Amino acid sequence: MSDLEMPPRAHGAGVFLELRKRLQSGLLIVGKDVARSHADVVVTGGDSSLHIKTPRGELSLTLPAGVTFEQGSCTPTPAGESCGEELHFRLRIGVTRNPDEETSDSVIETLQAKETYCFHCQGCMTRLLEDREFKRVLPLPNGNWNAIVDDWCCHPDPFANKKLLPRAEDCLLGDTFLMLAKDGGCEQTLTEEVSPVGSEDSHDSKKTCRRLVLVSCKSCSLVLGEAVAPGTLKLYITQVVVEPAVGDRKPEASLNRSLYLEQTVAARLLELSTSMSTFHFSIQTPDEKAFLLVWLLNSDSITASVPETCVGGEGSLGSPALHGPSPRAARALKLLYTSCSDTGTQQRDIVSSWEANAIGHPVVLPLKVCEELLQVIDDSNSTLPASMRCMRSYEVAYLRL
Repeated sequence: MSDLEMPPRAHGAGVFLELRKRLQSGLLIVGKDVARSHADVVVTGGDSSLHIKTPRGELSLTLPAGVTFEQGSCTPTPAGESCGEELHFRLRIGVTRNPDEETSDSVIETLQAKETYCFHCQGCMTRLLEDREFKRVLPLPNGNWNAIVDDWCCHPDPFANKKLLPRAEDCLLGDTFLMLAKDGGCEQTLTEEVSPVGSEDSHDSKKTCRRLVLVSCKSCSLVLGEAVAPGTLKLYITQVVVEPAVGDRKPEASLNRSLYLEQTVAARLLELSTSMSTFHFSIQTPDEKAFLLVWLLNSDSITASVPETCVGGEGSLGSPALHGPSPRAARALKLLYTSCSDTGTQQRDIVSSWEANAIGHPVVLPLKVCEELLQVIDDSNSTLPASMRCMRSYEVAYLRL
């Protein structure tokens, strides 16, 4: 994962930047607590950096490799009637193609047959599975494939009530999970617990309460996935870190949970959007209940959100910050979202419309992970300038890649 050294987001953006690589343009928003008028803001460029000078001090933003600011291109633009506390600027950028910068592959895309991998718990980095080499790495049918079998078969569904399970040296890839056979070391590193899933009082008689065998890390109790059959593990990509087995090398430390979740989900949504030509996703729990609806808008954004308190200070007028690394602009997905538990009339209408028209490719994650993801997205929304937090009846957020 890139940019794991980035500091956590803080609330209340004093400066917000969004660059669009395809359009080679950008939007800069400066809060009026940082600068009172457009004339107070001077924007210049450096070597892969953007310098923003305000009465509060000078802020330097590090840009990704190959992205440069076109000197003199920053011009004021109207902020709209509801944005009296913001100053808006448009600017131009130059973009040089950098293949290394474009890669954000998830574990689903990088696993290969005939290679040896180690599986670690994302929470505590305990090694869960030792030196697993797979003879076959095969993709599973995606989404609700079983629901359309009748449209393709002229005879009864041959797959009814049958599970697709891996053999001893297989790894099966779902949209958000890996399926593999247990090995002899699983009992020392993993625990299993039976938990009910679904609702007994559901109006749908087909969705009765069923029992799910949860698989957790024995060291830190993080839920990693499920035991879908005796001897078969289903591990979610947000819960495990999969690395090539190279000697006795060990991960340095536990990765920041929220950033790991954010970047893992962002990379996977981008892959699914590209491979399936879809931009609508329904984040669901294992009982097929929609939790969050996501509409992917842009995949070429580069963003940075700097809190007002980090833009200079009263005692450092005209001087850059003397401590801490420069804020870094990062690649991100721009998305619209709505929570399925939102009680607003317009939000309920959106959820009903998506359900009635079967909009949204299902992306299944454990309930706890869905809740964590919603918190990450809400935190992103809260860092945006007021003028950018909503679009129609949706809320706006960015997920860093």
